[in-house]
Amino acid sequence: MTTNAPPLKLTLVVAVALVDADNRILLAQRPEGKQLAGLWEFPGGKVEPGERPEETLIRELREELGITVKEPCLAPLTFASHAYESFHLLMPLYICRRWEGFVQSMEGQALKWVKPQELRSYPMPPADEPLIPFLLDLLGS
Repeated sequence: MTTNAPPLKLTLVVAVALVDADNRILLAQRPEGKQLAGLWEFPGGKVEPGERPEETLIRELREELGITVKEPCLAPLTFASHAYESFHLLMPLYICRRWEGFVQSMEGQALKWVKPQELRSYPMPPADEPLIPFLLDLLGS
């Protein structure tokens, strides 16, 4: 297939499914003023130049949720590849069951612990939705 549209810039974003002792997954709501505000997503962020995806997650989880995650506790699960209007998103999803500290909203975003079978009840960005079946397979529905 050929198109005359200019190629979309590839943006690498990394996300994590934090899973607590009750097998619930943490979702964060995108704050007002940000693109896709109000939608629920898995915590994470954009990979900065020179940064590895695991380093990004460790940094983002410290900044956004006030927790400390060690790299061996991050296990790659799957990824999403989604073309938005102005960029193409590539988003590896990791799973993490161990961290230090208590999850708290450091940037004013709403947080919610959700059972795997309830994930589809939360409106998510288009790139996050295809990740749900992998979490249901892993954690049970």
